[in-house]
Amino acid sequence: MHIKRRRGWEIPEHLATPEAVFLSRRSLLGGAAGLVAASAFGRSAAQAEDALYPAKRNEAYTLDRAVTAERYSGDYNNFYEFGTSKTVLPAANALKTNPWTIKIDGLVEKPFEIGVEDLVRKTGLEERLYRHRCVEAWSMAVPWTGFPLAKLVALAKPTSGAKYVQFQTFMDKAVAPGQRQFFYPWPYVEGLTMAEANNDLAFMVTGIYGKPLPNQFGAPIRLAVPWKYGFKSAKSLVKVSFVAERPKTFWEGLQSSEYGFWANVNPAVPHPRWSQASERVLGTDQRVPTLIYNGYGEQVAGLYKGLEKERLFV
Repeated sequence: MHIKRRRGWEIPEHLATPEAVFLSRRSLLGGAAGLVAASAFGRSAAQAEDALYPAKRNEAYTLDRAVTAERYSGDYNNFYEFGTSKTVLPAANALKTNPWTIKIDGLVEKPFEIGVEDLVRKTGLEERLYRHRCVEAWSMAVPWTGFPLAKLVALAKPTSGAKYVQFQTFMDKAVAPGQRQFFYPWPYVEGLTMAEANNDLAFMVTGIYGKPLPNQFGAPIRLAVPWKYGFKSAKSLVKVSFVAERPKTFWEGLQSSEYGFWANVNPAVPHPRWSQASERVLGTDQRVPTLIYNGYGEQVAGLYKGLEKERLFV
């Protein structure tokens, strides 16, 4: 797929102050006081979050297929913290996602913690249309809202010794029944190389379909790495660590013969138990050919030069 490179820094024009506010000095003062009071006391955190959506779409990221309708993608999710079925929405809604803090640590100049709302204020938001390919051979196309992972990397200021970025999801057995299963290596951990993390496509997601991210999609903040199988895109993140050694990821730790660290999409390399040559599109159930790197080879293939001996695909 060809991705056109265009400026992504444009911001929408601000609306002019309503004319009625300026009709008299008394109206101006009263209106200002009312706005301050509403801002301080009248709006909930959820309302403040909603005001960020929908974000401006970055037209450099386009699709070769229709966006999957929310009624299909919103009720078909892998989120093993809440069970092994696809209908995890009811269970996932038990997770309290506001307020939410994410920790940045490891090989950085100064470790810190930051609330998701504060992080978004520092990075800004944009919408991107991405394909998503599950290792189970189903796929969807969705409008993610978020910011480039590279912005978080820059904010963290990693030292020269950092070679990988490790992502860790929440751990709360009280609300996540899947985490009570002792045979899983909780908490969920994923990882990328620094080069992968700084690639333009790597995206931190806080919303979808022009709204804040629902719990079943990994609220309030998750990763999207569209050229890799979906299990690499960890959900409900609480910690991002910059490390020198390659992280042992969740599925690699559970079954390394089937799920490796790299997990790049390749139709020519089957999973040990099924073919990856085609995929089922959610909403239509149409079978379509799988694309190398999920169609993003032009942007990412260069990341893996010199790694021919690595097992780059599941």
